[in-house]
Amino acid sequence: MTAFKPRPSQQKIVDALLSDRTHRRLGVSAVPGSGKTHILSYLTAELIPHIDEEQEVLVVTLVNAAVDNFRRRVNEFIRQKGLLPGLNYRVCTLHSLAHEIVRQRPALVGLSHDFQILDDRAAAYIRREVVEAWLASNRDLLEGYLADVSDPRKVRNKDLPELALSIAERFIKEAKDRRLTPRRLEDALYSHPAPLPLARFGVEVYRDYQARLARVGVDFDDLIRLAADALDFDPDFLARLQQRWPYILEDEAQDSSRLQQTILDRLAGDRGVWVRVGDPNQAIYETFTTAAPHHLRDFLARPDVLDLPMPEAGRSSASIIALANHLIDWTMQAHPLPDARDALQPPYIRPTPPGDPQPNPPDCPDRIVLHPEKFSSEKEINTVVRSVKKWLAENPDKSVAILDAQNRRGAEVVSALRRAGVDYVELLRSTASTRSAAEVLAAALSYLARPDDSPRLVELFSMWRRDTLEQEAYRPLYEWITTTLSRCRRLEDYLWPGPGEDWLETQLSTLSEEAWAAGTDPDEDESIRQIRACLEEFRTLVRRWQAASVLPVDQLVLLLAQDLFSQPADLALAHKFALVLRQTADENPAFRLAQFADLLAEIASNRRRFLGFDEEDSGFEPPKGKVTVATMHRAKGLEWDRVYLLGVNDYSFPSGQAGEGYYSEKWFVRDALNLEAEALGQLDALVRRTPYREGTATEQARIGLVKERLRLLYVGLTRARQELVVTWNTGRPNAGRSENRPALPFLALSQWWKDRPEAGKEGNREQ
Repeated sequence: MTAFKPRPSQQKIVDALLSDRTHRRLGVSAVPGSGKTHILSYLTAELIPHIDEEQEVLVVTLVNAAVDNFRRRVNEFIRQKGLLPGLNYRVCTLHSLAHEIVRQRPALVGLSHDFQILDDRAAAYIRREVVEAWLASNRDLLEGYLADVSDPRKVRNKDLPELALSIAERFIKEAKDRRLTPRRLEDALYSHPAPLPLARFGVEVYRDYQARLARVGVDFDDLIRLAADALDFDPDFLARLQQRWPYILEDEAQDSSRLQQTILDRLAGDRGVWVRVGDPNQAIYETFTTAAPHHLRDFLARPDVLDLPMPEAGRSSASIIALANHLIDWTMQAHPLPDARDALQPPYIRPTPPGDPQPNPPDCPDRIVLHPEKFSSEKEINTVVRSVKKWLAENPDKSVAILDAQNRRGAEVVSALRRAGVDYVELLRSTASTRSAAEVLAAALSYLARPDDSPRLVELFSMWRRDTLEQEAYRPLYEWITTTLSRCRRLEDYLWPGPGEDWLETQLSTLSEEAWAAGTDPDEDESIRQIRACLEEFRTLVRRWQAASVLPVDQLVLLLAQDLFSQPADLALAHKFALVLRQTADENPAFRLAQFADLLAEIASNRRRFLGFDEEDSGFEPPKGKVTVATMHRAKGLEWDRVYLLGVNDYSFPSGQAGEGYYSEKWFVRDALNLEAEALGQLDALVRRTPYREGTATEQARIGLVKERLRLLYVGLTRARQELVVTWNTGRPNAGRSENRPALPFLALSQWWKDRPEAGKEGNREQ
């Protein structure tokens, strides 16, 4: 590493920390690409000589992936100083910090010394069981929120339970972030003058969830809550920790929750130094976590906080910077929803000064396209895939990304790239190879859970023959098999035929008669021989799988994998699935094959994160010569030479206008209520003992979503170094709902880009 010379704005931060008159609270608004990780690592190394041997500089970051990056950079700076790396500093996530605090004094918060921490997956299973048990006897309490629909049974049996699960998760997280116990909430519920059905649901599920959880351990939200309790309960313990960590450097502070802020504030105390680095303009997790950007903004506005922005950034070209800055201006001055005008605020992004080691890329305004064309969802993807294929052929030494706001759309982009023969990597919840393997095994377990179900057997057959089904020559043959299998009323007549009851022989006899009638000798008909061989082989396998269904689930999965997979990567994934399912079985003894199939189906449909064996699962650097497919959320912190932003319509990026849809408002819920938001609104009314008015929380949630999506668009724009293509689509046809329109910020940026003084000089060409 070459010697690091801080920029002027960065030098102010260093001087503020190392001067004789050290400031106790510093806030740093770091714009995209300003090098906040670099400056925090540099600060850590600079502060180490200023602490005692038994002390540490504490760096708290958001995710585990950032921990190793910080450690590597800090060690490089320390080596340059001639010091021994790895000493006198600690880099950790908030969860690992909370774990260390609680682990030192577990009895202080009512835990045994060997307490266990449940991961998110195990905790989710307990919540699901609790919610299902609650719905079994209280479903009518939530059914009052349902709209009149054409298929009420499906809504009650599938859609409502999934929504109830989401409500429970948000309710419990919020309650724990507020440090509210089930007992306190039950007391408040019984004394509140008005009925609060969603709060009752949340409180009772929270109570039962905590009771179940107490038998096996604590979840991650408990860990943070208990760490805060430990700091409150023992002042001497807190004082020892404050002495140990005299400097606290917080990364990604815009994503702090109320409780995270409380813990770090207590650890810093009156004598410690707390530096918070983040960008409120990049706060994009508010609608599905307890994070809120106003925590950092309120901190920056405090009179005891020294606010030192870092506005210079070398990531993007002048035109990309101008677009991002104009989005800030338009939001603050012209957004049609006044309550959303504080979603984006200065500092504006500035180019790096002359001589900076990270100069901005050369400006390429002709490579920026805000595409006005009205696309269908499918046509948008296909158009972008053709464009990126052509661009990669011309730029094999550069990086490119396709970003969408929705995970589901990312999976569709991957399928289109695969069909077009374009190399790609994924940053979605799970990769294509993982989803494919999970889909096959899910089909197998789903059938074995219901071995008399013909459609499930047909689905399993399709998974078994998935490779040859795509070949045109075999398609008519397999279409006949799947159609005929689906009509088999008694599967045992095919799989385990008795004398004179062989369904397969009956079907083949019918085929032979049809061949004779058509003038073909059945003995010479190759298709009949192929059908016989295929269905006999499949029958042998299914019998083997049925016999093995009594095995423990991990052994069953491994046996299925041997028959269903041939590629080493798929077999390795199956081994990982087997381990996860075994752990799930240990934690949930009542689970049967249907529940395990559901888990794999969630991975296959990209609804659940699962780490496979792809490079993006273990620290990611955007590759050259391949296209990265990601959501805009997952792209945060990354950059590419060229970026495609898809789906910038008024559904994914609403602006609070009439006729817009909101994905958080379910189609089967009456009055367009956002029940997750309404549940939190009832929680707030419960705690504050204030009146509750239905719909107010939904209105506030709409405003919150509008603001978060403005910040998400800002994040998307600032992933691009030089080239940018933005498109929108009308969405999929949906009864009762109009087509999507281009998002208002997209239209504003397009008009501004078209009207700017330089427009037309570069001959803006479609890319």
